Amino acid sequence: MKSIRVSIATAVTLVVVLSGLSAPAGGKQAGNATTEWNLIAVTTILALPGPAGGAPPASQILMGMTQGAVYDAVNAIGPKRHQPYLLTERFSPGASKEAAVATAAYGVLSNIVSTVPSTIPFPNRESLLQSLATQYAASLALIPDSPFKVRGTAAGNAAADAMIAARQNDGRFGPSQWVPNPDPGHWQPLLNSLGQPILDPTPWAGGVKPFLLESSSQFRTAGPPALDSAQWAVDFNEVKALGSATSTVRTAEQTHIARFWQSNPMATWNAVARNLVDDSDFKVDLVDSARLFAMENLSAADAAINCWNDKYYWDFWRPWNAIPRADEDGNPATEPDPGWTALITAPYPEHPSGHLCLDGSHLRVLEMFFGTDEIAFDVMSIPFPGETRHFDRFSDALEEITEARIWAGLHYRTADVQAQILGRTVADYMANNYFQPVG
Repeated sequence: MKSIRVSIATAVTLVVVLSGLSAPAGGKQAGNATTEWNLIAVTTILALPGPAGGAPPASQILMGMTQGAVYDAVNAIGPKRHQPYLLTERFSPGASKEAAVATAAYGVLSNIVSTVPSTIPFPNRESLLQSLATQYAASLALIPDSPFKVRGTAAGNAAADAMIAARQNDGRFGPSQWVPNPDPGHWQPLLNSLGQPILDPTPWAGGVKPFLLESSSQFRTAGPPALDSAQWAVDFNEVKALGSATSTVRTAEQTHIARFWQSNPMATWNAVARNLVDDSDFKVDLVDSARLFAMENLSAADAAINCWNDKYYWDFWRPWNAIPRADEDGNPATEPDPGWTALITAPYPEHPSGHLCLDGSHLRVLEMFFGTDEIAFDVMSIPFPGETRHFDRFSDALEEITEARIWAGLHYRTADVQAQILGRTVADYMANNYFQPVG
């Protein structure tokens, strides 16, 4: 996993000056409590039923809660190196950071699982709680009993309590934001085999209180093109040709790539971050890895919130809505195809792309943290277990996903491009306003 790394130190220095983010401190190779509990958090959240928070936008919000608390717990120990997120209390330098990480993550995750409303079917709730308790006990058992372990546990509990308190009545599990509208240009859900609408499992995501932004619509996108515009015709005809389930224009490789990226960005980019943290070339220690995971997941959580707020604000129709009804869009450059179906579908409005909102945010944080776009990494597939795709730059992955969502028949190019911008803008806002070095 090598790329152009000789320039990293210079690039990181530049990022520090421009964004206020400090470079990773040198130290022991990671593979530490932060990466272990990051994986536990991802696994736990993905095991939630979709409506309980396992769906992509909600899962990213829950991951932001977890990693924000872990950061606060670690950052509260010893001399203050960076601004806290929520926790202002300080703990002695000798406190166990490993105990703090495990306790903060366990406290938030167990609260997340326990507080899913009883009205949502959740058959694996108790098994998840038991699994978390077992993993937490195993983590603490590796730490020798001492006052330092007790203090680390106290820091973790304080950070978890601060996060849980801050997220009370934050809009999770609130009402749907969707207002049905049958007019041209508006999204209509697909129907299942019983004729019932297939709806967003977490339509409330866009109404959740942000973690970093001032409002859930702070970075409203420019919106989809007007239906009578030349840009709409270009977007429409591109996805009509490339995104059909039976397209003769899309190649077999493009079809495979479209399916490869049918994944949860939260899981994808946390896995990439863990692998980079564990790479001895970068020497990312426990403290800096906690900061990386917090910056990445809190930024992406707000990108998801702003993105889902946008989706229901614009309420724009998907290609499978628009292409059969092209005779209603008032554009002479579009032609209807009544039998057109997409390669892949999704149960919520089109604009902007949810995947790329999160991709843009995660990748921007990784680029800033490591100080360069030129980092080589592998992405493991969810749809194709054991398969990976290799990239030499973060931007290469972003470009591929942009095309993949068009090849899938899920999005128009405008939605992909604006989503990238939204995600990156949220990450830049984070860098300019949070996690600043002190002293």
